[in-house]
Amino acid sequence: MFSVELDKPSFCNLQVTNNTEHHVAFKVKTTSPKKYFVRPNTGILLPHDSCVIRVTLQPKREYPPNMQCKDKFLLQSTIVPRNTNKDDFPADTFNKDGTKEIQECKLKVIYETNSDDGGFNSFTSQSPDSTTAIQHLKDERDTAVRQTVQLQQELDFLRRQRKRSNGSSFSFVFASLVGLIGIMVGFLLNLSLASPSTA
Repeated sequence: MFSVELDKPSFCNLQVTNNTEHHVAFKVKTTSPKKYFVRPNTGILLPHDSCVIRVTLQPKREYPPNMQCKDKFLLQSTIVPRNTNKDDFPADTFNKDGTKEIQECKLKVIYETNSDDGGFNSFTSQSPDSTTAIQHLKDERDTAVRQTVQLQQELDFLRRQRKRSNGSSFSFVFASLVGLIGIMVGFLLNLSLASPSTA
């Protein structure tokens, strides 16, 4: 989510976490590379390491109509050998050739503004239908929050079990799934709180 101010760059930080016992390479792609500056856009995360990716939206001269944006990001990740150099990925690291598992997470860009000159605040008048829709979105958000708490409790339980067993490795697929669900829940929450209903 970008808080847009005219003639100023906007920033959004994404935290990527490797919850596995493996080295994991990541790459960020966008549908509009001229509008966004992403650093780092590639990298390698060591086991149980994390990285903050800063996405910069280039300055805008005017607000987009209804603050709508169709831009998207794709975050790809895959397990790589321990000795892989982050500055010299093999060209086929993120190719889907069937020999390796590529995890993907699609992220939709959302704009918001706190200004009074025609941005997000233009949606303040609400019809009864939009009020119902907003309540429905709040209910969905509450359900998503409960599911997130439940997933976090399950993850904590699994971590405790793993510490007790001392030898079993954490499943990369499960960790990726939990991470993706957490990201999706976060974006659903942002969507439900930031995007108006179009009844």
